[in-house]
Amino acid sequence: MAGGGAGTGGTTVPGDRTGVRIVVAGDKSTGKSSLIVSVVADSFPTNVPPVLPPTKLPDDIYADRVPITIIDTSSSLENRGRLAEELKRADVVVLTYACDQPATLDRLGTFWLPELRRLEVNVPVLLVGCKLDLREDEHPLSLEMIMSPIMQQFREIESCLECSAKKHIQTSEVFYYAQKAVLHPTGPLFDQEAQTLRPRCVRALKRIFILCDHDRDGALSDDELNDFQVKCFNAPLQPSEIVSVKRVVQEKLPEGVNGHGLTLSGFLFLHALFIERGRLETTWTVLRKFGYNNEIRLSDDHLLAPIKRTPDQSVELTNEATDFLRGIFLLYDIDGDGTLRPAELEDLFSTAPESPWDEVPYVDASEKTALGGLTIEGFLSKWALMTLLDPRRSVEYLTYIGYDGDLSSAIRITRRRRLDQKKQQSDRNVYQCFVFGPKMAGKSALLNSFIGRPFTDVYTSTSKERYAVNFVNQHRGTTNKILVLKEIPEDDVKDLLHKKDALADCDIAVFVHDSSDGSSWNRAKELLVDVASHGEATGYEMPCLIVATKDDLDPSPTQIQDSTRVSQDMGIKAPMPISTKLGDLNNIIQSIIKAAEQPHLSIPETEKGRSRKQYDKLVNRSLIFMSVGVAVGIVGLAAYRVYASRKNTSG
Repeated sequence: MAGGGAGTGGTTVPGDRTGVRIVVAGDKSTGKSSLIVSVVADSFPTNVPPVLPPTKLPDDIYADRVPITIIDTSSSLENRGRLAEELKRADVVVLTYACDQPATLDRLGTFWLPELRRLEVNVPVLLVGCKLDLREDEHPLSLEMIMSPIMQQFREIESCLECSAKKHIQTSEVFYYAQKAVLHPTGPLFDQEAQTLRPRCVRALKRIFILCDHDRDGALSDDELNDFQVKCFNAPLQPSEIVSVKRVVQEKLPEGVNGHGLTLSGFLFLHALFIERGRLETTWTVLRKFGYNNEIRLSDDHLLAPIKRTPDQSVELTNEATDFLRGIFLLYDIDGDGTLRPAELEDLFSTAPESPWDEVPYVDASEKTALGGLTIEGFLSKWALMTLLDPRRSVEYLTYIGYDGDLSSAIRITRRRRLDQKKQQSDRNVYQCFVFGPKMAGKSALLNSFIGRPFTDVYTSTSKERYAVNFVNQHRGTTNKILVLKEIPEDDVKDLLHKKDALADCDIAVFVHDSSDGSSWNRAKELLVDVASHGEATGYEMPCLIVATKDDLDPSPTQIQDSTRVSQDMGIKAPMPISTKLGDLNNIIQSIIKAAEQPHLSIPETEKGRSRKQYDKLVNRSLIFMSVGVAVGIVGLAAYRVYASRKNTSG
């Protein structure tokens, strides 16, 4: 990766980039149209129309050979709507001011840049001072000093420069830097204020470094450096260039080179050096050769193809992927204590854009050790949850941490739930249970208990869906299952059931109520009927269980009798009493798994559903009767014809 030769093999641009659309905007008479014409015609125009039509530059005008279209705009009030439309379609915006009119420079910060934000134009911006030849200051301030305040305020500014269309000073550079801001943007790579590589850039480069460090000795040898150079730039490094590169690094960063070669810190230093020198295309070429897009994530063509499945199919990790994760767990459990502490977990994901589990729904979804670490069960549980909720993202992060097998071999699509019910057995390894119930019924306490959190009397209302995931130990000789409990806030049930496929991904539903509160049971009963009715109407029926919480309190006189009657009427198991406060779950978790494994059992039947089935039976019987009658008639007719034929023959 020689400083002078890194880009000689040509840069790589995003595969879906078919052109760059540059929109030029600014106050009236700041030189917008003259700037465009001077580049296209290579001469200073004498008569320029108020607004030029869209202008295309030759594909070969710049080295990247990406087509460029320049859009001129008018700043007049009557054209404000058209201006907004063009700005929203821009890949990059060039804002002009006149060097001889300071007021137009002030307007960039007071009007134009705030207007771009108001319009939500989130693209790079170049500030360009036109009419440089007309500025009369004998001792002008440097451009850096002039622009520093506005660049501090508006981070979307990519660069600033001044030009003169009349004198042909830096006019071509304006559109070169505009194109470069799109193809090789600074923002994703480098923090201008801190003068450091951005974290996501560091993480991507670290992954690339590890992929190129074939002997895993923590350094790129001369041969590995040369292989890297050929892969990225299609040109080998000369021995003298390798010596030169390592000398530059060692002079500035002694730990950047060791006896084995260029270290990770040296590799990162080189990229920071290229960027500081304006050689962003070098780093972008490296990133794109390894499949990264402008967000510094792996592009779609390096990820798993969209997964085709029905709403009642789920996605699980295969044994191959799980074995890989077990190996990764052992590799990063540096102290060998059987847990991944937060620092070890951060190290594991240090080659990914960020840790995937720092936000909901993953952050508090699994059991943690006293020091905030994850056991192997907690680690695999989180992967199972991510695969269930977002399988493509799960496989993407498997790739970031080193999974190099066929991506399709990492996941399996389960059998349809409807087919499981027909076969009266499910072979899934991960089951999802929806937890319904009124406020203060104990839904959150059940989830907390499932992942080993201590009971608390402090009530906190759950306003969003929440997950808890853990392994469930089965009987000896059977495979342990992973259970995902999904808490559904009471206020969300109505909106949920408006969706046809709302229950398609639910293996089993649990209805929780406070056994000491009759009104809590009445509301839980309403939810049970609503959910069961929705399942009957949409064909997504599922096993259901009733859970009576707070068994440590005195029960409501009516709820035990009524809940038992309702469960009998609906054909499901009797309510199961539990006390999360006393830690007595009464084998509820095992009961959930058992019901999910035998999905044809414990399916509730509402009165409406029962009436529909009776009606269907009557209709079927009528059809059978009609079919038999028709068959008898056909047989009789056939017999009569035989008889008539014989009679005619004998006559």
